[in-house]
Amino acid sequence: MSLKSRIKSLANEHSMSLTTLEAELGFGNGTITKWDKNTPNADKLNTVAKFFGVSMDYLLNGVDQDGLSEKDNKDISKDLNNLRRKLSTLEDGPANFEGNDIPENDIDLFLGQVEIMLRRLKPINKEKYNPNKNKK
Repeated sequence: MSLKSRIKSLANEHSMSLTTLEAELGFGNGTITKWDKNTPNADKLNTVAKFFGVSMDYLLNGVDQDGLSEKDNKDISKDLNNLRRKLSTLEDGPANFEGNDIPENDIDLFLGQVEIMLRRLKPINKEKYNPNKNKK
């Protein structure tokens, strides 16, 4: 995914067009559109990154602050959704701790901890199980 398409995707998530984003940031019309062919200066790129709460590295390379790519984030989201479904429907039996079922309102807390764990382990596992592909 290119820089422009990554920014466009972020803008869409915030229900805004590139034109609206450019106006909001004080950029001239078509500034971001031109980034397909020209490299933006660091100040403008940093302005976009701060606006969306992402790193400049994410905008340029698609890697977030945890070192995870868009595909990694989608994989983690998919795993969490599957786990949520299984916990909610009691598929594969009830989940319990010390003989007590996990209360419905604690499922989000549990999944939050699992997400933290997955985000820490994903880069480690990529390096461990496929070290040549992920060399820096």
